[in-house]
Amino acid sequence: MTITRRAPDDEDVAIDIKFAGICHSDIHTARNEWGRTTYPQVVGHEIAGVVNAVGKNVTKFKVGDHVGIGCMVNSCRQCANCVDGEEQYCTSGLVLTYNSTDPKDGTITQGGYSQYIVVDQAFVLSVPESIPLDKAAPLMCAGITLYSPLNHWKAGPGKRVGIIGFGGLGHMGVKLAKALGSEVTVFSQTNSKKELGLRFGADDYVATSEPDAFSKLGQRFDIIINTVSAKIPLDLYLSCLRRDGTLIQVGAPEDQLQISPSSLYAHRVGVHGSMIGGIAETQKMLDLCGEKQIFPEIETIPASYINEAYERVMKSDVKFRFVIDVSTM
Repeated sequence: MTITRRAPDDEDVAIDIKFAGICHSDIHTARNEWGRTTYPQVVGHEIAGVVNAVGKNVTKFKVGDHVGIGCMVNSCRQCANCVDGEEQYCTSGLVLTYNSTDPKDGTITQGGYSQYIVVDQAFVLSVPESIPLDKAAPLMCAGITLYSPLNHWKAGPGKRVGIIGFGGLGHMGVKLAKALGSEVTVFSQTNSKKELGLRFGADDYVATSEPDAFSKLGQRFDIIINTVSAKIPLDLYLSCLRRDGTLIQVGAPEDQLQISPSSLYAHRVGVHGSMIGGIAETQKMLDLCGEKQIFPEIETIPASYINEAYERVMKSDVKFRFVIDVSTM
């Protein structure tokens, strides 16, 4: 299929896309599982590429720069959240990278499974030269989805962080929490990924299917991040939080969360949600990854393999993130 991008205006950056990561949200949207897809639709919001042209008012980028695009390409820029640099929570004009209405020309936005994109400079991210472009792509969604709650709830030295799930999101949570100086524990169903978890920086690894998995943990954690999209016994995890600890939900299960009120008031713990981060926070994450050499584990694929990749994602048969080499289109 051929799509047409708008002509770049004075504030726009035109980008040759080199790599595009596959996110579970792409699958939901492509298959209209959320019931909001406008077809024809090109998905993909983990985009890494090279600038090929800039508008006359663009000051942040030049031709040849390595750049990234994440889940959003515009916002109202006037609501309280936008003013605070939390554009992802824009209340009146958030424009997603795909399946949204572009206010500049009224078209439906099309994502990164394509060769070229035009984006306002305010929503373009600078990719440090120390990050390979193929590994930069998943940072635009998977990376910032985990970095944002770690940053907001102040993970760092002296903090104990638990990561539930060790897939595309979870493995980035381990790497980022460790880079921030936290003590990190992985919660996964089995020990099948234990060696990898410890290699990626985890201090401990808990196989939750074992009968005594939670009995030894007590009130151990300051922060627990749930990356899984399945129904799990959250009360057990809440019992592992210290007083005033926080469980943060970033996975998107189809079923409603089930929590006993006593799990909350017993130790004054909280349950919060988190999406991606704002543009400034995402840039901060990219700079950290460039400095500390924190990269996602990826399997690079040609465009012809996308359908097979989707099926493997649904079966959790990927270690840990698929990235499309756009040059194969």
